[in-house]
Amino acid sequence: MSLSLNQKTINRATLPEAVEACARAGIEAIGVWREPLADAGLERGAKLVRDAGLRVSSLCRGGFLTGDDREAALADNRRAIDEAAALGTDTLVLVVGGLPPGSRDLAGARERVADGIAVLAPYAGAAGVRLALEPMHPIYCADRGVLSTLDQALDLAARFPAEQVGVVVDTFHVWWDPRLDAAIARAAGRIASYQVCDWITPLPPDALLARGLPGDGHIDFRTLGAAVSAAGYRGDVEVEIFNADVWAAPIDDVVADVVRRYQEHVTP
Repeated sequence: MSLSLNQKTINRATLPEAVEACARAGIEAIGVWREPLADAGLERGAKLVRDAGLRVSSLCRGGFLTGDDREAALADNRRAIDEAAALGTDTLVLVVGGLPPGSRDLAGARERVADGIAVLAPYAGAAGVRLALEPMHPIYCADRGVLSTLDQALDLAARFPAEQVGVVVDTFHVWWDPRLDAAIARAAGRIASYQVCDWITPLPPDALLARGLPGDGHIDFRTLGAAVSAAGYRGDVEVEIFNADVWAAPIDDVVADVVRRYQEHVTP
């Protein structure tokens, strides 16, 4: 496994700036986000990444399958699958969606996700792209992700061929789970992406921005990484940080800190 810089870590950077920052730091892979990709243009963005010699470890993000406009969500996810294929990545990360507006039907929301995946999985498989279901910490269940544990994501993924639907192991979202060791072992052959960032306390007022660089918080990355490796994952390790202070810092300083923290806290 080797380091990939998820573009969200340097949130102010355009895609060309992010690609250049990776190249300067000797990072060989990047996790691309759709919004800055759209700003650059798909064809130009794909060429920028190729010309820099970078791998695209994943495209973020599809999903949000629980809203009222099902057809619009499916159409957007098909576009995301096409974008992933154009970038040369086989991984589209899905943030599946929270409760529909005004709803308290959690089971129903999860079935909406399953129904959407059933439509999208064959399309993704035909494009050579795997849908990567990202379980999210329960604090995000209402508004972002009704899959809260790795086991829940695996239960859904198991309905489909492994080459079409996999899972994301994001340390921020799963580190607390008392069943995590067994779930990671169960995920062998299904881990499409491994993302690392730390859980920091106290949580900021906006819990979405509670991710710290490895070493800033409470997560044992070496133990988690060993379990992911033992499950057969050999892909890139994305450092993905949502943090206002990190986003405000100079880009090259952040990238250098990512490399250092990865070496100190994440690598075996």
